[in-house]
Amino acid sequence: MAKVGKRLTAAREGWDKLATFDAAEAAKIVKGAAKAKFDETIEIAVNLGVDPRHADQMVRGVVALPHGTGKTMRVAVFARDAKAEEAKEAGADLVGAEDLMEKIQGGEMNFDRVIATPDMMAVVGRLGKVLGPRGLMPNPKLGTVTPNVKAAVEAAKAGEVQFRVEKAGIVHAGIGKASFTEAQIAENVKAFIDAINKAKPTGAKGTYLKAATVSSTMGVGVKLDISSLVG
Repeated sequence: MAKVGKRLTAAREGWDKLATFDAAEAAKIVKGAAKAKFDETIEIAVNLGVDPRHADQMVRGVVALPHGTGKTMRVAVFARDAKAEEAKEAGADLVGAEDLMEKIQGGEMNFDRVIATPDMMAVVGRLGKVLGPRGLMPNPKLGTVTPNVKAAVEAAKAGEVQFRVEKAGIVHAGIGKASFTEAQIAENVKAFIDAINKAKPTGAKGTYLKAATVSSTMGVGVKLDISSLVG
């Protein structure tokens, strides 16, 4: 813990932790503060003026980041016959129907995204208690229930990010790696904020984008200047 404390103290030197920064400035600080021996994940947290307990204030969506996330995405696909072959050719890691359902029921959870053709939802629905709490349940609004499994798999593999507001009104996601350039981090930040802004629900009242912070896994949180990212 002492080492972490010293690293955070050193990272904070030279900038005001109460100040806000545009995407380029924030990217420079966060990248400079990522000193761990592994490639730290760059994360963003956005505080929204919504109460997700109300259906008309739920914020959920998907965004294709211009530079991906830097994470290797493992994809499971529920499909049969030609669509199953299509999924395999697109690079899906697990493909099946009832057999895949049984694997998951047996504890096989080595995947980050689940995609299904519409005709498979009766099978996938039996995994609701397993996939639902993990945010892995396929959803037509997120493009993960689709007959076009090839495009869905390729999008997931390319670094498409799903987001959903939590109870406290916060949305968070991994949007890159410390090994990314400052420009790549900044552009991913802008794309994510833009997607959140476009997903503004009809029931949102008052200030929608209240605050946003960017950080690395072991680094400090840098506050973003919201006004520089919207409008």
